[in-house]
Amino acid sequence: MKREKKVPLTKQVAVSGVMLAICIASQFLKSLSVYITGPVVNLCLILTVMMAGLRWGVILAVITPVTAFIIAASPVMNAVPGIIPFIMLGNVVIVVMTDLFVKPWVTSGRPLINVRSVTGAIGSAAAKGIIMGLTIALWLLPTFIPEAGPLRDKLPILQMTFSITQFVTALIGFVYFFIVWLPLRKID
Repeated sequence: MKREKKVPLTKQVAVSGVMLAICIASQFLKSLSVYITGPVVNLCLILTVMMAGLRWGVILAVITPVTAFIIAASPVMNAVPGIIPFIMLGNVVIVVMTDLFVKPWVTSGRPLINVRSVTGAIGSAAAKGIIMGLTIALWLLPTFIPEAGPLRDKLPILQMTFSITQFVTALIGFVYFFIVWLPLRKID
């Protein structure tokens, strides 16, 4: 494998700032569809890891649920604010998995789309979906949404949103990544 070169701090900060700005802009579209916002946020997390490094990816993974809560908090976020740390956890999982299982194969000089990069992308997306499914969909929501509350009727939809939908939007984020990485990887 090719030895990874050190990315200057100014580039790390700039890349992370641009990715955060894109995440924030996409969160204003949250009311349209999670299939718009989710893939864009996942793409930004992935690109941050690839271009600025793991540390900056983790920082973005932790900040984006907070900005989502501030900009366009969903009723479930207002009803169960304890969901935010678990969204952060899901984001951190995809960031770490990307760093471990996608980045080495994408930056190794091999073709961008190869068995290991695709397998790493699918595994990373699945890990995020599984972690969020276990912590949010199967434990947090059924435990903390009141039995008599209006959200209780929507529990099956919310459980789908915080499990399968997370997997799908992460996969779409990786598809976008493979598309935009072709021109971006030439930028030094």
